[in-house]
Amino acid sequence: MKFDELLQLEGKRIEKSKGEHVFMQGDSDKSFYQVESGLLKAYYTSEEGKESIKSFLLPGDSIGSMTSAFSEGNCSFSLVCLEPARLNMIPVETLQEYSRNDLELANMMIELLIHVAMKKEKREYEFLCLSAEEQFIRLEKSTPALLEKVTQNDLARYLGLTPVGFSRIKKRVHN
Repeated sequence: MKFDELLQLEGKRIEKSKGEHVFMQGDSDKSFYQVESGLLKAYYTSEEGKESIKSFLLPGDSIGSMTSAFSEGNCSFSLVCLEPARLNMIPVETLQEYSRNDLELANMMIELLIHVAMKKEKREYEFLCLSAEEQFIRLEKSTPALLEKVTQNDLARYLGLTPVGFSRIKKRVHN
């Protein structure tokens, strides 16, 4: 069975409005989500209330809180819609159950999880090893749509900058 077929059979389509959360940091959420339409932001909030952006999600992207889904922990981050969104949601338990009995689906899930892990590894490398200017240039080349859809403040937080620092980098890169 293919993943899309399983989503049709066992998944649930949910629609969220702009500003609505799919889940919040501290919640228990044992589902896996695939973005069908819209733009979402995954972010962490520190105890002091500082927001750090983990990632932006576009159609075709998948996400879930592995800590919450596979252990007794709660979500370590929040997921909010930056524009109206439609997602397909499926319980992780259902994915595991079907994967145990279907080699094609199990292999597809492995590929999906590898893709998610590679995306995370790329983000970590860029954040830890590249300058904010280099990160901005890569973001502009790889996902130019984000620069049009995401606020300057969110882009700054994604790059670990202040809005003023982000504005300076943007000017420097474009001059």
